[in-house]
Amino acid sequence: MRNWLGAMLLCSLSVPAAAQGILIVGDSISAAFGLEISDGWAALLEQRLEAENRPLEVRNASVSGDTTAGGLARLPSLLAQYSPELVVIELGGNDGLRGLPPDNMQQNLTAMVERSRAAGADVILLGMRIPPNYGVRYTRAFEQVFRTVAEQQGVALMPFVLEGVAGRSELMQADGIHPNAQGQPDILENVWPVIREWVLAQPQAATND
Repeated sequence: MRNWLGAMLLCSLSVPAAAQGILIVGDSISAAFGLEISDGWAALLEQRLEAENRPLEVRNASVSGDTTAGGLARLPSLLAQYSPELVVIELGGNDGLRGLPPDNMQQNLTAMVERSRAAGADVILLGMRIPPNYGVRYTRAFEQVFRTVAEQQGVALMPFVLEGVAGRSELMQADGIHPNAQGQPDILENVWPVIREWVLAQPQAATND
């Protein structure tokens, strides 16, 4: 009897949890650096989904200062904890600012996509750009990484998450790097089309509608 109960418990523990919601794995851009979490684009995304009658829980696992290597290291436990339907990867900016090799960044992002898919999740990739003072060769190689990963892995890409936000003082904090609260809705508008496309492709039951 005891052995039977133990076997049943083992079987129940081995069954993966049902996929649910959206997991964002990013850096300070998605972690709402310098702001209230509720003002960040990730929180606004959850509100938008609710307003669109597609309520999905948004798990924001972004960490300021994180790199693609850091995200890759954190990803397995996040996938196990949240069992997401969709993983949104917003990483690479800190790799670029530190001058890390683009080849390594590409390997890390590719591994994140593959591990997310192996866990049953779809993936969206959010790209980044770095200042031109890093040199034409490096900046081009950096930006190409996102396109290459998206093409090779067949995932949706928003090429520059800060499109229309970066460089506008009224939308940026004093450091000139991080968007302020006024810039967060603009980030969401950049990201929303690719997320909305994914949402609309999901069966209605999967969105708890």
